[in-house]
Amino acid sequence: MRTAALGLLGVGLAACASAPSRAPILYSRHLSHSVAAVAAPTQVAGRDLGERPFGAANAPRVLEGTPPSECVPFARAASGIPIYGDAVTWWAQATGRYAQSGLPAPGSVLVMRGYNDDKRGHVAVVTEHVSSRVIRVDHANWLGQGEISLGVPVMDVSPDNSWSQVRVWHIPGAYWGGRAYQIQGFIHPFAGKTLG
Repeated sequence: MRTAALGLLGVGLAACASAPSRAPILYSRHLSHSVAAVAAPTQVAGRDLGERPFGAANAPRVLEGTPPSECVPFARAASGIPIYGDAVTWWAQATGRYAQSGLPAPGSVLVMRGYNDDKRGHVAVVTEHVSSRVIRVDHANWLGQGEISLGVPVMDVSPDNSWSQVRVWHIPGAYWGGRAYQIQGFIHPFAGKTLG
């Protein structure tokens, strides 16, 4: 029993990778430089946090009945960017191979630094540019169950609108997540240099 419990704990601590593992970003009571706690404000970046950035017809959703997936193989298939390995390595692997920037565009891959340390990460594919502060993404395993989530709003909460920190819509709770996550940037699905 103890060995099984330790094995499950080890799986839960794995990073989002090409190989099966649990949640890409682990939740803990300890914050690091890569994630800042956001104390329940009513507004962030001039946006009302009670506002839903979608209508009933295009609400974000978790796909039912799909096989479990991780963020890396899902992002690779959805974006067409053939990068392999842990999500935390994508930004470095893309350098010199694919265009990278600090601004989102449909089809680009959002590269997030992990929660609690720089050994974890998450990748998601931008599907819509809603406004200068809101995009929507498709991604896998954000909720830690291997699920695929579609049309998920992501809000830029960086003070200078630099897309360096974001909050992610929590589908089950129907609210903006309470943490700000550090973003490395966006990888675009074409060869090129850093776009700025």
